[in-house]
Amino acid sequence: MSANYIDSMIKPMLEGAEMTVLLFLIAIVISVPLGFLLTLAVKSSSKPLAWCAHTYIYIMRGTPLLLQLLVICFGLPMIPGIGEYLVLDRFTAACVGFILNYAAYFAEIFRGGLLAIDKGQYEASQVLGFSRWQTMTRIIVPQMFRIVLPAVSNESITLIKDTALLYAVAVPELLHYAQTAVNRDFTIVPFFIAGIIYLIMTLLLTTLFKWLERRFKFE
Repeated sequence: MSANYIDSMIKPMLEGAEMTVLLFLIAIVISVPLGFLLTLAVKSSSKPLAWCAHTYIYIMRGTPLLLQLLVICFGLPMIPGIGEYLVLDRFTAACVGFILNYAAYFAEIFRGGLLAIDKGQYEASQVLGFSRWQTMTRIIVPQMFRIVLPAVSNESITLIKDTALLYAVAVPELLHYAQTAVNRDFTIVPFFIAGIIYLIMTLLLTTLFKWLERRFKFE
């Protein structure tokens, strides 16, 4: 197996990896704050709002991400009357699916982080005269962030691996190019190369979160 062949095989796979990273960045940047908003909705004093948030989280966590992607890509355009307005290009549809799915998971992570904070923290902030906003932004959220960081790290690593599901909705990402090379050249080497690229991405992500954990542990 020549170096030229390896080079010709890796180049398109790296292009696919760029698509993988782009989807990951879009999904993580939007789903994390959306997940926190869902957590606040779950804890809301408004029962209809809390019920809607609970139901949404249950549905998104209780059904496969692949099914959700297929519904958004191929199912929504089939809805009578409004389907023509719900047609999205494959990458946009995939981004929507990942964001909606992972927001539900992050919401549960953040809810667990809030539950881990002692109620005395809230009472102490009231005694000190803090407003509800000051209590959340200065006391509760920073503590919650440190608590949930390992879980967020784990979910983020899962997200970058789940981007392989783009292959199922015909978005040309890393696995797509690996599969194409395998079918064309009758060799499993592209799968090993794809695995190495995924390992590098997860290693970089793990290193970043380990650094964040060390930084915030002592603040």
